[in-house]
Amino acid sequence: MAAAAHTAMALRGKMVYELYRAITHVAGPIIFAHIQWRRLRGLEHPTRWPERFGRSSSPRPPGPLLWFHAVSLGEGLAAIPMIKHCVRVQPNFVVLMTSTTTSAFEVIKDQLPDGVIYQLAPLDSPTAVGKFLGYWDPVAVFLMESELWPNLIISAAEKGIPVALLNARMSCKSFKRWSRTLALPLISLMLSKISLIAPLSTLQAIHFQLLHASPHIIHFAGDLKYAVGDLNVLEEDIRKIKDLQLQLASRPVWMAASIHEGEEEVMLWVHKELIKMHTDLVMILVTRHPRHGQQLALALKKQGMNVSLRSRSETISCSTSIYVVDTLGELRTLYRITPIAVIGGSFLPCLAGHNVAEAAAAGCAVLTGPYVGHFSHMLAGMIQAASSSVQQVADKAELLEALKKLLTDKKSLEAHCRAAKYAFSTVSKGVVENVWKLVCTFVLKQSIGKSDEVDVGLVAEQWRFYLLQNLNYYKNDDVLASRTICRTAEMEPSTDSIENTMAMVVFNQKSRPLFEGLKVMLYITDGTAKSRGRNPKAPMAALKAPKKGSIAAMRVAMAMDSDRKMSLGTMFRAEY
Repeated sequence: MAAAAHTAMALRGKMVYELYRAITHVAGPIIFAHIQWRRLRGLEHPTRWPERFGRSSSPRPPGPLLWFHAVSLGEGLAAIPMIKHCVRVQPNFVVLMTSTTTSAFEVIKDQLPDGVIYQLAPLDSPTAVGKFLGYWDPVAVFLMESELWPNLIISAAEKGIPVALLNARMSCKSFKRWSRTLALPLISLMLSKISLIAPLSTLQAIHFQLLHASPHIIHFAGDLKYAVGDLNVLEEDIRKIKDLQLQLASRPVWMAASIHEGEEEVMLWVHKELIKMHTDLVMILVTRHPRHGQQLALALKKQGMNVSLRSRSETISCSTSIYVVDTLGELRTLYRITPIAVIGGSFLPCLAGHNVAEAAAAGCAVLTGPYVGHFSHMLAGMIQAASSSVQQVADKAELLEALKKLLTDKKSLEAHCRAAKYAFSTVSKGVVENVWKLVCTFVLKQSIGKSDEVDVGLVAEQWRFYLLQNLNYYKNDDVLASRTICRTAEMEPSTDSIENTMAMVVFNQKSRPLFEGLKVMLYITDGTAKSRGRNPKAPMAALKAPKKGSIAAMRVAMAMDSDRKMSLGTMFRAEY
């Protein structure tokens, strides 16, 4: 029955994909008009916009080509350490990098190694993707974070090109959207075409697993955004650092980085309070979007505040209180001139945090707000390495108190800076090498002459590690635990391995009834327990009452029809 359900899901996925493909093909003229409208507004590259339609502007060198793709600046910077490692250890490969946004294009082009080709990414239309793949003919595609585009992934698979998703993540909102009736078959089809998923965290692995990704392609290696802090600073940037340091002289300074609209109110309130104690204090305010910074500087000047704007090359005078940075790609450089960095994108409920590793790599005392989204794993890892490496505050009042202490207590500030630097060096160690090993094993084994088979024991061990690491999510949600283990059991070839996994999970949870209920479900799946009855929802429902779960599941097993074998996947779909 599990095989039949899988086949049915695959057929629905193909039907939905054909519908998506037809819509994106017919919408070609509308998409073209939309790109022209964006170009007129400065949102697309003025001369290279044809690349968005698969019209390449660079010659294709001979040799096997690897394609790295990222949507925007953050994801693109995370790809650069992998690209540099690839160029160093496999110089015979041609490397192509693409991004979607113009802002990413302008910054990343100066960070790439010599010889790496940089293009704007094609839109996900059949024509654009077909032209792009036909021209560049990559031997592998590496998508960064959440770039799940049906035409791209499925067209690559049809051409026999393996696809990997690195630093894979999926927000809760995206997970709910992909879990809907029409979207689930499509995402299931896409994930079935992917050779490797390297998730950012165990929660992200759960999301992909529950969307029908095979556990055999999910492997952990660390967060590539840790490696962004190790990128080289250009000579020109070093000169700029020295100029700013001279302008700041011996004045106290703190930075509010990657600030979104609405967050500036928090930062300005905090700064005004701090000035009461430190009259010569300077705040470097780096907005997420340049236009926001320009509007903010204009508004503050109208209020009579002493503000300097970076894009206009305005110097920091002795009367400057706020230095607004409205440029792109300079954040890593600017971290080197401030001892304190408050990371934005984390002070409003609608936001989801930003990379704290860059500031830690520069040796800043790092603070962040309560809303960190998928960066929560990064905070947890750094805090585990050094408890004072990152301070997470609940609101503007806590932020004010934390900054007061750092600005008045020199020893405390130095301790936090050292902790951040140490935590970064600890968590970033070996990340790029670990991801590259996975890439070689699961994606490039044919391209670079490797013929290693997938180590089933390694897969099972990594999956057990994944379940154990995710206990924080399981502790208060037995149903989530059962759903994840059900999906694991449906794919896992070894019954003993599953039992051991469940035993470890339950031992840590001290939830014996949950284990017994799941064990019965496992026996139903592989036929070691015969059944009488016809209610596939009952075992899952029994798990919702942990105290009685064992007994209820046993009764269901005894009552079900002896000639029927229920798969865990069937139970999973029946209940959810």
